[in-house]
Amino acid sequence: MNAATTSMLGQGSYSTLPPTLTGLLARWLYWPAVAALVVGALYFVFVVYTTGQVAWATGLLVLLAAGFYVYLSRGGFAWRYLFPGLAGMLIFIAFPLVYTAQIGFTNYSSTHLLGESRVREYLLEQHDAVEDQVLGYSLHARGAEYRLVLNADGDAVPRWVSPPLALRAGKDLHVDMSAADATTASGTALPLPELIRHRDALAKLVLVLPDKTELHYLGLREFGPIKPQWTANADDSLTRAADGIAFKPNRDTGFFEARKADGSVETLQPGFKAFIGVGNYARMLFDAEFRGPFLSIFTWTVMFSALTVFFATAIGMLFAVMLNWEGMKFRATYRTLLFLPYAVPGFISILVFKGLFNQNFGEINAILDALVGVKPAWFADPFLAKTMLVIVNVWLGYPYVMILCSGLLKSIPADLYEASALAGAGPATNFLKITAPLIIRPLAPLLVSAFAFNFNNFVLIALLTDGRPDFLSTKLPAGQTDILVSYTYRIAFRDSGSDFGLAAAISTLIFFLVAALSLINLRLSAKAQR
Repeated sequence: MNAATTSMLGQGSYSTLPPTLTGLLARWLYWPAVAALVVGALYFVFVVYTTGQVAWATGLLVLLAAGFYVYLSRGGFAWRYLFPGLAGMLIFIAFPLVYTAQIGFTNYSSTHLLGESRVREYLLEQHDAVEDQVLGYSLHARGAEYRLVLNADGDAVPRWVSPPLALRAGKDLHVDMSAADATTASGTALPLPELIRHRDALAKLVLVLPDKTELHYLGLREFGPIKPQWTANADDSLTRAADGIAFKPNRDTGFFEARKADGSVETLQPGFKAFIGVGNYARMLFDAEFRGPFLSIFTWTVMFSALTVFFATAIGMLFAVMLNWEGMKFRATYRTLLFLPYAVPGFISILVFKGLFNQNFGEINAILDALVGVKPAWFADPFLAKTMLVIVNVWLGYPYVMILCSGLLKSIPADLYEASALAGAGPATNFLKITAPLIIRPLAPLLVSAFAFNFNNFVLIALLTDGRPDFLSTKLPAGQTDILVSYTYRIAFRDSGSDFGLAAAISTLIFFLVAALSLINLRLSAKAQR
C-alpha cells in the first residue's frame, strides 16, 4: 500500500468518524433552545404591552428581533461583535437622552404624575357610601369556613347571612346573601384582631341582597351600597354627582377644570401630564422671577468652572516646573506631599474642608481670629461661600494638572534650555518662551475636559454648601452657590415641587453645552496631534 492510498484511507476514516454525544446533544437542543428564547422574548414583550406601554413594547420588539437576526442568520454575521455595543449605546445613552428631552416638553411634576386616562380612571373610582343603607356585620367561624352576618346598627337580630366562605384574598367575589334565621349566628363573633387579619379578603367581597342591592366593604364594622362621585361623558368631561358641574380636561394646564358662574376656575387634583411645547424653555428666557436666579446660576457655573481650571492649571504647572529642577533637595518628598490631595477620596477631602471652614469651630477661622481678629461667615456670605468652593476645588484639581505637566516637561528637549542659557535668558523667559508654549497645546484638550467636568461637579456643591445661601423671594428655591446641575437636582427632587419637566429642560440645555465643549475638545486634540 503506497503513501497516497494510506493518505486517502486516513482521510476517509477521519471523515466517517461518528459524531460525539456532546455534538449530537448540541445539535438536537439548538433549535428547541432558540424556540424557547423566542417564546420567552415574545412573552416579555407581551407583558410590557399589556401594561399599556405600547411604545416601550414596540422598541423592545425591534431590539430583540434585531438581536435574533444578528445571531441566528448568516446575513448578520458581521454585526455579531458590534451589536452588544450598539445596543448598549441605544439603551443606556440614546434612550435616556431622548426620554429626558421629551420630558422637557411636558409639565411632568409632582402634581402632574399620571396620564390623562389614568387620572380619569382615578376620579371615576371615587365613591361615597349611601349612609342610610349602611349595615353592620359580624364574622362567625365554623371550622375552616366563615359566615358573614349583616344587621342594622342597634339591631341585635341578624337580617342577612352569607353561605360558608373560605375568605381567600384574590379577585372580587360576589356573594348572594339570604335571609337569616334563628341558628344563623351560632357561636361567638370573631373579635376585632381577627377581623383585621381577614381585612384583605373581606375588602374583596361584594354582598348581593335578594333585591340585587350590592353592598361593598366600608370598614372593619360596615358594609353598604356606594354611589360614584363622578360620571363620564362622551366629550371626555366628568360630571360631579353632588352638584352636576362638568369638568373638562385642559391640556394646556394639565387639570380637569370647570368655570363657575362668578368667572373663577375650579381645578381637580391630581393633574395629568400634558405636552406644553417649549413652555419650560420659554420660562427660562421670559419669566422674570425665574430668569433672574437662572441667569445668575448659569453665570456662576461658567465662572466656577473657568476659575477652577485657571487656578488649578497655574498652581499645578508652577509646582511641576519647580519639581522638574533636578538640583532641588527632597524633590521626591515634595512630589509625594503635593500629590496627596489627588490620592485621598474627594468626598473625604470635601467633608474635611467643611469642618475646617466652620465659622465657630473651624481651624481656619481660629487661625484668622488669632492673627487678624476676624471670623468670616464662609457659609452665610454668598461671596465667601463661592470663594470657599473655588479654593476647595482648586485644592482637589491641581495635582491632576501637576502630573500632566510633569510628563509634558519631560518631552521638551534640554537643548532648548541650554541655548536659552547661552543667550542669557532667565527662568521667567524660559517659562514664557519655551515651557508654556510647548505645554499648553497638548494640555488644551485636557483643560477643556476639566472645564466640562467642573461644569457638572455636583458632588462638591452637594457636600460642601448644598447650594446655599439661598436667593430671597424667588418662585423656585435656588441657591447662590448652586451650579446648573445642582439647581436641576433641587428642582427635580428637593424643595421646589419636583418639577421634572423644567429639570429635564435644564438637563437638555446642559447636555448641549457639554456637547459643544466636547466638540471643541476634539478639535483641540486634532490640532495638538498635528
